[in-house]
Amino acid sequence: MIERYTLPEMGALWSEEAKFQGWLDVELAACEANCALGRVPAEAMAEIRAKARFEVARILEIEAEVRHDVIAFLTNVNEHVGPAGRYIHVGMTSSDVLDTGLALQMKRSVRVLLQEVEALVEALRQLARAHKDTVMIGRSHAIHGEPITFGFKVAGWLAETLRNHQRLQQLEATVSVGQVSGAMGTYANTDPQVEALACVSLGLEPDTASTQVISRDRHADYVQTLALVGASLERFSTEIRNLQRTDVLEVEENFAKGQKGSSAMPHKRNPIRSERISGLARVLRSYTVAALENVALWHERDISHSSVERMMLPDCSCTLHFMLREMTEVVKGLGVYPDNMARNLHIYGGVVFSQRVLLALVERGLSRELAYQLVQRHAHSAWNTEGGNFQANLLADPEVTSVLSAAELDTCFSTDLHRAQLGVIWARLGLDD
Repeated sequence: MIERYTLPEMGALWSEEAKFQGWLDVELAACEANCALGRVPAEAMAEIRAKARFEVARILEIEAEVRHDVIAFLTNVNEHVGPAGRYIHVGMTSSDVLDTGLALQMKRSVRVLLQEVEALVEALRQLARAHKDTVMIGRSHAIHGEPITFGFKVAGWLAETLRNHQRLQQLEATVSVGQVSGAMGTYANTDPQVEALACVSLGLEPDTASTQVISRDRHADYVQTLALVGASLERFSTEIRNLQRTDVLEVEENFAKGQKGSSAMPHKRNPIRSERISGLARVLRSYTVAALENVALWHERDISHSSVERMMLPDCSCTLHFMLREMTEVVKGLGVYPDNMARNLHIYGGVVFSQRVLLALVERGLSRELAYQLVQRHAHSAWNTEGGNFQANLLADPEVTSVLSAAELDTCFSTDLHRAQLGVIWARLGLDD
């Protein structure tokens, strides 16, 4: 379990300061590896270690002239290190620094996202436990189907969020790879041992077979996984929005004291946070196309991916981070209205219990075709009549009452059977305590 709030905010991980610090970490790790292998004098390594630093403003100033970000970075670092700087970046290519530094950013970002998913998991567990037996109507095609419980609905969200936690854990391993393999990735001017030692010190694995870059399928996996987590959040938020509709009003986002819903209509209480999550999920999905198109680079490397990633990766990471926090707050503050759920469930005299009546009639010897015709006729009559009552219609029909007594019919309108087997779900999710 990752302790909450011990990791930096997502935006800080994608700042210019963080990017250049990652580059410096990579360069120092490579120098330390070369020193361990006897290729950098200990005195020079001590000087590099003591003096290596950078200033973002100075790097940008140099880059404006040389038009090369890594050269600008190295120039600035060497301004501080002095003569010992000749041991920095030996045998390396720019992408060794760029891609390994980027791997550090993605790994750290995944860890921040994991802590937010864990917070959402806990909020969903509490909500599901609290409403295990809060009966509501289940809907299919947005039409009333059969009874469920609100806890059962939330349990589905919880299961999906747990799968997303697993996906992010797998993603962390996928993106936690580095390279110090030089131009074309052939190790022609560096030793594979340098890469191995540097990656160990950075908490990464050496890429299996890098070219001059780490293949962009890993980065596409990053973006697609984040978009998939966002799609789950959109599913939850869309459900909340539908259940908050005025004619449904079974749940409601927390409406803070002093909050205003509309500049013109004082009565409005809108699901703005859920709507925000739904909208941002579209932004995440839009990046998946760019991420997939980044996979096909020319030969061993081009930089068509670079400009895309400078926008895409920070944006995706920060967007999902925000969405997860929003969703957790929505879940923790969600208003749940059992009375409205009961009202909606029993509308038209319980037409949603039609299957139980159908099966009871069949069990008593009626053909399924005849039973279906009887039940459908009375259900549709109740549905199409103001103040219609399905159960009353059945009790008034001799064809039905000659087969089922009033007490037997009443049993058909109980939700006990719909709740009886839900313990299986609670056990699978650890909600049965």
